[in-house]
Amino acid sequence: MFTESRAQHLLAVVLGVFAALSLLWLVTTDKAMWSLIVLGALIALTGLAQMYRPALGANGDYAMILFGVLLFISPWVMDFTDYRGASWTAWVVGVVTAVVAVAALPMVTGRLHRAAPHH
Repeated sequence: MFTESRAQHLLAVVLGVFAALSLLWLVTTDKAMWSLIVLGALIALTGLAQMYRPALGANGDYAMILFGVLLFISPWVMDFTDYRGASWTAWVVGVVTAVVAVAALPMVTGRLHRAAPHH
């Protein structure tokens, strides 16, 4: 069965792979390259783990939120804000990853289902 949270975790896998492979078409520094590769791979692996081991529950979602936030702040921390493509990739993928992970949390999913009227 393909549930909403599985779709969210699949999106996280796609986002992580996109970030990890973005150095193929972006101009980066070594710090930017490794930030995108490592955090992108962690996001993708966490999404895969969540898809195939749902028993991880919220722990995997919290890890994905952390990786998304770390990717978002990486252009400032690793000092590659001058490389616009790498920076925007980190910012956008980081924010979308964190939002997707928050939306996949069981307590958020439960609230959304209770709040939405069913017709």
